[in-house]
Amino acid sequence: MKRSLNQKLINLIEYYSLNNSNLLLDNVPIKRTADHKISTFTGSKVEKLQKLKRSIQSIKNCELKKNATNIVFGDGSIDSKIMIIGEGPGANEDIEGKPFVGRAGKLLDKMLAAIKLDRKKVYISNVVNYRPPENRKPNDEEIERYLPYLKNHIEIIDPKILLLLGSTALGALIGKDVVISKARGRWIQKEIGSTKPWIIASFHPAFLMRQPEQKKFAWIDLKMIREKSRILNI
Repeated sequence: MKRSLNQKLINLIEYYSLNNSNLLLDNVPIKRTADHKISTFTGSKVEKLQKLKRSIQSIKNCELKKNATNIVFGDGSIDSKIMIIGEGPGANEDIEGKPFVGRAGKLLDKMLAAIKLDRKKVYISNVVNYRPPENRKPNDEEIERYLPYLKNHIEIIDPKILLLLGSTALGALIGKDVVISKARGRWIQKEIGSTKPWIIASFHPAFLMRQPEQKKFAWIDLKMIREKSRILNI
């Protein structure tokens, strides 16, 4: 019996040795994914954005990138104090290389026009910069990979107001503990790098096309943005 227990102990020690026991027995949690950190870019705002875009284009081993036609980086005024973040490019965006140019984009244009804005007066980007196949939502791994680039993008634009459209943008930048229906219509201020914008979430235009009865809530959010812009003198 004793010999049997000793042999089991020896086998167990050998097993851990073969499987890197310092990771298995360490008190520090195992990191399942690599850190995707990017450098702080220098230069003018235009130069910083160009460097960020090249950095995204140089991402390795990304299935989104492999299956996409174009990078969809951003659109609008880089000097705007209002920035809008969506989920990811669709088929039309993938072809044109611009965010929100399909049916959802046309609805977004109408929403902005309702508060006397247009895409020339705001800046628009997405959580991920390449189209997910079949227009599916980006998965957690893809969001994590692109999140440092998104945060750097926000830091470079340095908006006073950040509008998050849909649950993917909300989850990426605020967290998944609150659903979009509960989070929308509320202002929070959060540090993102060196910038600290006022953040509000609202429904994604694609969702509003499927659930038009929710447009009344999106209109409330838009009026809140109009009022906040007035207060912040934007």
